[in-house]
Amino acid sequence: MSAPVDKTTTKPAAYSPWLLLRRPNLAIGGAIILALVAIALLSLVWTPLPPAKMQIIHKLKPPLAYGLLGTDQFGRDIASMLMVGAWNSLSTAAAAVALGGSLGTALGVLAAARRGLTEAFVMRANDVIFAVPPILSAMMLGALMGSGRFTAIIAIAVFMVPVFARVTASAAQQIWSRDYVLAARGAGKGPFLITLEHVLPNISNQIIVQATIQLGLAILTEAGLSFLGLGMPPPAPTWGRMLADAQTYLATAPWLAILPGLAIALTVFGFNMLGDGLRDLLDPREKGRM
Repeated sequence: MSAPVDKTTTKPAAYSPWLLLRRPNLAIGGAIILALVAIALLSLVWTPLPPAKMQIIHKLKPPLAYGLLGTDQFGRDIASMLMVGAWNSLSTAAAAVALGGSLGTALGVLAAARRGLTEAFVMRANDVIFAVPPILSAMMLGALMGSGRFTAIIAIAVFMVPVFARVTASAAQQIWSRDYVLAARGAGKGPFLITLEHVLPNISNQIIVQATIQLGLAILTEAGLSFLGLGMPPPAPTWGRMLADAQTYLATAPWLAILPGLAIALTVFGFNMLGDGLRDLLDPREKGRM
């Protein structure tokens, strides 16, 4: 005799393009980030002019007077520098979030799976790490290893670890109390296998949303490190160094500060909007209301 079939189950509703129209923050944030990523990738193969090319005869030209966005104090093309700076900033931020997110997620699921002393040790260690600002971490690392992209990535990643650890631990603890996890434990599955099969798949949405939001913070932090000279060394253009170099020319050439400042603000705004939209879209409670 065959087992009875549950006819009440239905397939989950697939997302339609109309859902994006109902989430303007997701659509706006996604459009901004896609455009920035496209510009960053384009800079790898083409820029209007070489970003490091100096043309003193054309220095401090305003937008449209020479090139689309003018030139800086050395006659370098601002549009080309912004394009390459987009790649430098986005790639540094993405690497830092990937590294910090991976370590933080691993620590979070460990704390949730091994309660007691293990959880207490992991969370208290994260509190200590979180208390150290990334700028200070970069200064200490810079003194040991020198400034550069690697130093910036490590400094930002260290700051991201406790953020992901807290989010992951909180979400994982809720999953560990579910009936299907209790059934898996009763069937003899160990913590490692339960984490891989049940915990991580069910908290992946929260991790993705958190990573998207943290990318905006990483962009801002990378710009701050570059502003202080702790980011990528010259002549590689970065948005933060462009802001630092523009300080002397705020009165005579304000576009030198306005343009990279707008690029940073727009990028952070785009990631925040995208993260908010993904949170709404991936939240099971929101799916039930659509």
